[in-house]
Amino acid sequence: MTQDMTQGKIMPMLVHFTIPLVLGNLFQLTYNAVDSIIVGHFVGKEALAAVGICNPITTLFILFLNGLCMGASILIGMYYGAKDEEKLARQMSTTMLAGLVFSLVLTLICIFFSPQILKFMQVDSSIFNMTTTYLQIIFAGLVFTFLYNFFASTLRALGDSKSPLYFLIISSILNIFGDLFFVVVLHAGSKGCAISTVISEALCCLFCILYIQKKVPLLQLGKKWLVFDISLLKRTIAYGWASAMQQATVQLGKLGIQMIVNTMGVSVVAAFTAVNRIDDFAYTPEQNIAHSMTALMAQNKGAGKKNRMQEGFRCGMVLESIYGIFIFLVCFIFAKPLMCLFVQDEEVIMHGVTYLHLISIMYILPAFTNGIQGFFRGIGDLKITLISSLVNMTVRVIVAAPLVFSLHLGIEALPYSYLAGWIGMLMAELPLLIRTYKAYE
Repeated sequence: MTQDMTQGKIMPMLVHFTIPLVLGNLFQLTYNAVDSIIVGHFVGKEALAAVGICNPITTLFILFLNGLCMGASILIGMYYGAKDEEKLARQMSTTMLAGLVFSLVLTLICIFFSPQILKFMQVDSSIFNMTTTYLQIIFAGLVFTFLYNFFASTLRALGDSKSPLYFLIISSILNIFGDLFFVVVLHAGSKGCAISTVISEALCCLFCILYIQKKVPLLQLGKKWLVFDISLLKRTIAYGWASAMQQATVQLGKLGIQMIVNTMGVSVVAAFTAVNRIDDFAYTPEQNIAHSMTALMAQNKGAGKKNRMQEGFRCGMVLESIYGIFIFLVCFIFAKPLMCLFVQDEEVIMHGVTYLHLISIMYILPAFTNGIQGFFRGIGDLKITLISSLVNMTVRVIVAAPLVFSLHLGIEALPYSYLAGWIGMLMAELPLLIRTYKAYE
């Protein structure tokens, strides 16, 4: 159900709003990780490497679509907080229509250029065909990815973070059984994991639509879903484009890192695939706390309540700090058992443990940067989130290249490059944060 976040105690509200976000994303990550676990155990490290190579590529486009939805959801939250239901309805219909057209066009382009993308990524010839097939199947499901992200981000902007969780739980369970069926029973390899993922995403969209038709009056627009407002589209693009580019910038940086990793051998690529899955689980709650801050501040900005915006930021940063310390302890202490979930190869496990011991110490830094980005998204200043993300990823790639190619540090070079990126990001954000925060006093 929708929730008015312009009144009530802020810390309990943030916690209650964040928990379903975290659980939902953990389930989503779980069915992504299941692909890696199943192919790692039942197919081999070549298939695991293929899935890992595709992950940053597909995530680049998925997060680009998610960024568009996130930008639109900020406007939806503002109109909801201002109680402007007419503009709220037009904003939602315009976003959905424009997003459907864009995602369909993007799907066709991505499928056609998949081989060229992988050649540019310097994928090993021994796994090139396998990787191409996996990538094209995942791209075929981009329209389902947009629809789910649109409905989920809209529900969250209206204060409902629980419903998307339920859809993801069902989708995750279906994907796990689908992976086992296609890979273990039909022996379809990495291709089977891709098919299972697309089917589960399509079903997730269907569940969202059925729920909205029965339970969410604000989204039961009927023929109004066909209303297209060009003036709102321009504003949506202004917000959504900056948010999408910020998301895409992060993934482009990861692609740059992946290209460097691809030169280090199949074992390192397989290890990097596993630790990336673990990283995703570690980072996601930090991002979800920030998304909760964004939703709360967007509604309160629409309502003109500056004091609640400031308090929301302070409470969010407390939650980020507590979680950053917690996840450091978990990943540092349990590095080897976590790697063993994905693969049995001792060389791969050794590379992964080295990476996790180094990166876990640094997890407090992205906790801070995520909280700050949640603040800027909430007030609608998405250019700052884009610039700071660009600084972060550029520094990562620039630092990683000489550490790998000149100093030959191996996989341990990557955490050091991430540290440099996060420090650069904080240096870009903090002066702007101090100046902007004072303006809301």
